[in-house]
Amino acid sequence: MPKVAVYDITGKTTGEIELNESVFGADVNEAVLHQAVVMQLASQRLGTAATKTRAMVRGGGRKPWKQKGTGRARAGTIRSPLWVGGGTVFGPHPRSYAFSMPRKARRLALKSALSAKVMAGELLVMEDINFSEPKTKSVVSMLDSLKVSGEKALIITAEYIDNVDKSSRNIPGVKNITSQGLNVYDLLYHGKVLITKDAVSKIEEVLA
Repeated sequence: MPKVAVYDITGKTTGEIELNESVFGADVNEAVLHQAVVMQLASQRLGTAATKTRAMVRGGGRKPWKQKGTGRARAGTIRSPLWVGGGTVFGPHPRSYAFSMPRKARRLALKSALSAKVMAGELLVMEDINFSEPKTKSVVSMLDSLKVSGEKALIITAEYIDNVDKSSRNIPGVKNITSQGLNVYDLLYHGKVLITKDAVSKIEEVLA
């Protein structure tokens, strides 16, 4: 079982914690990680790109000229795709880019991301993260104490804590999520992961 140190918000070591081998010590599956990131980013696409077909373009109800005798090519509407100002053929239309992965694959991706963070020494377990009032300085001071200031940091708590969220939201590169909102993209995007002991227990309970 991987062992990591436990810190408080002042940066002092308060002890050690044994992490579940199946969650934080699993083999890193890069293919599943890639698929999970693509899935998450695809679901965020708006998919609102649109063009008008010949049926949607205004006008063109009258035949431009008679069928025979003009010497010109036959034409039934000025909104034909062959004409300037006409409709578009095979253009994009609003759609969803989202797709899903099997549940086991999603869980494997989370385990791989967490294990990769542990192996790289980028996962810091915190005794607890909470502040008496919402102040950005409190989070800045904590990051300085842990020597992760200036890096992209992900703060994971077991439950939503208003003071922690409000204190961290103004710092570029710092994000706060709960253990229920754990996702592969945020884990890989942020260099350091600060996770509370309670959040570790909840994650192990679900993924182990």
